[in-house]
Amino acid sequence: MTSPPRADDAHPYLRAATAGIRHHTRALERAVPPQPVGRPHLDVLHAHLTALHRLLDQITETARPPHPAAGRQLATAHARLWQAATAVHDAFHLLPATGTPGASECHPERLPEGPPVLTICQRQLAAGHTIRRKTTPTDLNTPLHGHTTTCVR
Repeated sequence: MTSPPRADDAHPYLRAATAGIRHHTRALERAVPPQPVGRPHLDVLHAHLTALHRLLDQITETARPPHPAAGRQLATAHARLWQAATAVHDAFHLLPATGTPGASECHPERLPEGPPVLTICQRQLAAGHTIRRKTTPTDLNTPLHGHTTTCVR
């Protein structure tokens, strides 16, 4: 019989991802002169957000049956994470493209021109399909600041 992992050994890949984000944030703070945000930066950030969105979706599904209240809170976090990914996707398309004119626009009726537009739009569509199967339009349009929680100690 194996014992459960110690708290400091649990989920090493998530711990590494968190450390990577902290390192990146510190590097941005130290950059002199500050580097402007570009489309590749937002593309990578969007990839991280949508991967986290998929993970939270799986965790929410396993938490709901035994712990309905925790499952509802995680479902709310899932919706808010999708809103954050949507905002990053929208910001990506507002930045100027380095290629052809009009390449910065998102055209859901046709495939985008190529990477990184193709990949960010595909990720956004996939995340949108997932969230729309499990969330109402009203929940998705609720402002981020409209949600409050009570901390139970």
